[in-house]
Amino acid sequence: MSELKNIFSENAHPTRIAFVGNYLPRQCGIATFTYDLYRSFRSVFPKAECMVVAVDDKIDGYDYPDEVRFNFFQDDEFQFEQAAHFLNSQQIEVVCLQHEYGIYGANCGKNVLRLMETLNMPIVTTLHTTLKEPNGEQYEILKKIVELSSRVIVMSKQGKTFLTDIYGVPVNKIEVFPHGVPDMPFVDTHFYKDSFEVADKQTLLTFGLLSPNKGIETVIRALPSIVSNFPDVVYMVVGATHPHIIRQNGEQYRNSLRILAKELGVEKNVIFYNEFVSNEKLLEFIGAADIYISPYLNEAQITSGALAYCFGCGKAIISTPYWHAQELLSDNNGLLNPFGDSNAIATNVNKLLYDPLKRNAMRKKVYLLGREMIWEKVIQQYEKTFSAAQFEKLQGNHIRYFKTSSELTLEADQLPAIKIDHLSRLTDLGVGIFQHARYNIPNYSDGYCVDDNARALIFTLTLQNLNAFPFKRIKNMVEVYASFINHAYNLKENLFHNFMSYERTWLDEVGSNDSQGRTIWALGYMIDLAPSSDLQQWALELFRSCLPKFLSIPSPRTWAYALLGIKRYTNIFQGDRRINHIQKLLEDKLMDLYRSQSSTSWNWFEQKLAYDNPRLSQALIISDRQECREAGLSSLIWLKELQTASQGYFQPIGSNGFYENTGKRAFFDQQPIEACAMTSAALSAYHATGQKEWIEEAQKALDWFLGKNDLGVSLYDPTTGGCYDGLHIDNHNKNQGAESTLCFLTALTELKNAYANYGNGIAAVRSLNLTGIPNISAIGRQAV
Repeated sequence: MSELKNIFSENAHPTRIAFVGNYLPRQCGIATFTYDLYRSFRSVFPKAECMVVAVDDKIDGYDYPDEVRFNFFQDDEFQFEQAAHFLNSQQIEVVCLQHEYGIYGANCGKNVLRLMETLNMPIVTTLHTTLKEPNGEQYEILKKIVELSSRVIVMSKQGKTFLTDIYGVPVNKIEVFPHGVPDMPFVDTHFYKDSFEVADKQTLLTFGLLSPNKGIETVIRALPSIVSNFPDVVYMVVGATHPHIIRQNGEQYRNSLRILAKELGVEKNVIFYNEFVSNEKLLEFIGAADIYISPYLNEAQITSGALAYCFGCGKAIISTPYWHAQELLSDNNGLLNPFGDSNAIATNVNKLLYDPLKRNAMRKKVYLLGREMIWEKVIQQYEKTFSAAQFEKLQGNHIRYFKTSSELTLEADQLPAIKIDHLSRLTDLGVGIFQHARYNIPNYSDGYCVDDNARALIFTLTLQNLNAFPFKRIKNMVEVYASFINHAYNLKENLFHNFMSYERTWLDEVGSNDSQGRTIWALGYMIDLAPSSDLQQWALELFRSCLPKFLSIPSPRTWAYALLGIKRYTNIFQGDRRINHIQKLLEDKLMDLYRSQSSTSWNWFEQKLAYDNPRLSQALIISDRQECREAGLSSLIWLKELQTASQGYFQPIGSNGFYENTGKRAFFDQQPIEACAMTSAALSAYHATGQKEWIEEAQKALDWFLGKNDLGVSLYDPTTGGCYDGLHIDNHNKNQGAESTLCFLTALTELKNAYANYGNGIAAVRSLNLTGIPNISAIGRQAV
């Protein structure tokens, strides 16, 4: 398990993240927070594919920016489920949810649970409110939110204490991050004052959406005492009235503040900026303030974005002792003022205005502390938490091997039925098989290739032996794939094209070395298993004409594919001395490579394990030469041990870097081609040795397709008969292309054939009277 923990922890860095919550231009503190969080994350991690899902408090929503990909109404429970399905469909890796009781409709925001219960990815929830004395429903909802979250984030230590002591949340599920703040320079307040025509004034500031709980009247009542000492003082009250207050009571609260200021004779000392200001404009207001005042009327404020902003921007702060302020302003980082005490506010303001040295010392101290709160640093903490959440999901998906070798029942009827629906869908009967699919729909724009038509020809010829489908149907498919190979033949080069566009134009003169090898391999199959003498004769002519050129191709895999084809040829024409000579030369090439590259610790043909690796071993295992068989078996045992997880299931080398000798092994992306090759090579090892363990190894490799893998995810889609294009660190590739589908179908068909002939196979192996083939457990890692 520790092996997989290391793999997942190193690779779990999600880039597809959705931020769910209120969002600008909605006038709400959480909307501003979500906006800052999203924009900052994109700035720090520009390659991330992020989006926003916004919650509306009105049916017609808002005119959102482009990053908002989906929005839904807070009082429509069904839309919460729609939002979850949308996020699931976008292959989002982590959801970052902003929570506050009042933004998700119903009683205490209960609708959010429907969203969370429908999501299939990890959720990291930022709790903007944590109540000390919740009612029953508030308590149960928060408990359920925490249960459905991989991690919860609070912005104060007090919030963490409440979660552990009141709600029983495990400590390891809680993160404490500061409220993010802009990275604002430390400048003199006069730099900004002239923007608001207060250049010659002493400035006090309170900002945020206006509502009665803000306690602004407490500051206004303190102004007469302050103005008597500092006649030029100005109290700037910045922010629109909260939309919900407007809907209920209009501007009643703001008007009451104006009346109060007039009655106290300080109306000229109070300036109301009745607007929901942009972040840029807000920073100018903060920059112009000599003192920030936060006069909330009760302690039940676990987080204050306004307080965090002014702290991080280096302001002298006077605040009432609500929970967040107690924590942030401890150690003389600011002045705490009793709730509703105007006299204390006046005393503290006068004290700071009289002593600019003390005020500036306070500013500098909090500014330096605030460097840990800037968004860039907070985002790094969020990213680590997102990675941890994804890592835990990967661990949760990771399965144990379902059965031990002794429990394995070798019966073909326990395997899935062979289904060729998707293969038929991918096959253009007038041309050949399409290379790729978008999900399970053929992708015409990628055209065709001889590689996949060769694979398809090998599979359909193999399928004939099972009599699972009408002979005529299979013969028609065989002829389609053979026709493509025939058309791919380039007489001038005596080799094959590979890629063809959908418009039926060849895109190369000569295909890759691999494509040449697979094509000659398929021609060998046709010679051995042709459904008619005409098809066999066609294959013979191409095979004999092209094969000599393979001696000059410098590719071990091409040699191996050719040897697999030659083996099929010699099943029919064993005495062909010319072909036998080419076979020996190719085997010698592989053996020379093996002898020069292998060692006790690296028992392989090359200094790198790449793709389709078992075919190199298989090409020697099928040889009539004992030294070749021993080298093939020895190398395959080494490879199968390397590609077996500690829990016993097949764990192929990943294509995202492969595995260099003395280097670091790639575990993902795992490809179907490797599982297919191991199934086939293990069956060849069984036929060479008669050892039942090799049948079990073949079964393990096939089981990788069926869910016995690092994620416990089946790559076979029984509804289509297709196979997904590989196993990523977090899920399978959703596309069902030709290579992956043919790899699964071929492996399944070969194993069914082996089980069908299981009893006869043992007798046949014994009749060969093979000598000098060591036992599978005895060869181990020993190099030949």
